[in-house]
Amino acid sequence: MIQLKKATVADLPTIQKIAKVTWGPTYTDIIGEEQVEYMLGKMYNIDALQAQIAQGHKFLIAEQGTKKVGFASYSRDEGDAFHLHKLYVLPEVHGQGVGKLLMNEVVSKVRAEGGKYLRLNVNRYNKAKDFYESAGFKIKESVDNEIGNGFLMNDYIMEKTIG
Repeated sequence: MIQLKKATVADLPTIQKIAKVTWGPTYTDIIGEEQVEYMLGKMYNIDALQAQIAQGHKFLIAEQGTKKVGFASYSRDEGDAFHLHKLYVLPEVHGQGVGKLLMNEVVSKVRAEGGKYLRLNVNRYNKAKDFYESAGFKIKESVDNEIGNGFLMNDYIMEKTIG
């Protein structure tokens, strides 16, 4: 059985570990190992995660028994729009509904906070794009963002209307 809970600062090392385990298989073939390591170091160091919380990012953790198997984070973007920043699930539990459960909980929380739209960025070559489309997201635009060290993020911005 999967349980969801609000993450605390004490969960940040676990979030870091899940990111490290999931990013390799997800992104190495798309952006290369050097960019994966750069982005993990930039976005998932403890100080960066604490700064994200300070900026209003809310983190959820998925637990299967006593094992933490996934996480998501979101925040208010502007007005009645929110942004899903992260949604990662350990490869060993893919296909067990953990990602869908996290997504549904984020949508529920966004709706409860008055959100009308949920946006996200996804790499244009990431298979997760299909997951997001099946969850009701539609591609709004294509963007290329410089992230430092000569690296680019080649993303789609996707959006879901929350009814």
